[in-house]
Amino acid sequence: PPTTNRITNHHDKTSAATLKPSLHQPIKHPPTAHKMSDTEEPKAKKQKLSKKERKKSIGGDDKEETSADAPSYEERCEAINILASPLASKKSTKKAHKLVRKATQSKSLRRGVKELVKGLRKGDKGIAILAGDVFPIDVMSHLPILLEEHNVPYLFVPSKRDLGAAACTKRPTSCVLVKDKKVDKELFDLLVEEAKAYDPNSKN
Repeated sequence: PPTTNRITNHHDKTSAATLKPSLHQPIKHPPTAHKMSDTEEPKAKKQKLSKKERKKSIGGDDKEETSADAPSYEERCEAINILASPLASKKSTKKAHKLVRKATQSKSLRRGVKELVKGLRKGDKGIAILAGDVFPIDVMSHLPILLEEHNVPYLFVPSKRDLGAAACTKRPTSCVLVKDKKVDKELFDLLVEEAKAYDPNSKN
């Protein structure tokens, strides 16, 4: 009968339409593996550096640059203010920085003018290390008299940047107070002796 032929023809058309790929759909190709030629060499794996090694490599380069560009002790002394007495010698400056570094590690250090004055009011004793290139001098002009009233010896060093670096901070530091002589008794006693040997009347 004619009705059956229509049904079969319609079924064939729909099946053929489904088999034909759509023009809008992209044809997916299977991924091809990269073949290495004889001349190519396998890439070497990058060695991962630990945090400590990275810090050492960066810090070592910075130290070399800063040591090469840093001014000498004599050049630092040319920039000091009129209050910088007693001024530590070159050797004593290195000793003072070493003592400050050790005091920072043992947390027996007061850093800055406010902290130093606060420590003196609380009765802290020790030795004060002051920077000689602080301007304006009104920032710390009251400190020598205040330290003498509390019987705390003090020494000036030429550079506030070096003093800040010794105190493990990136900012320049105008003054510090080393509270405990147990940090390094030998260095502490040497610096106190030099500070007490200064006679203010000897300077005209």
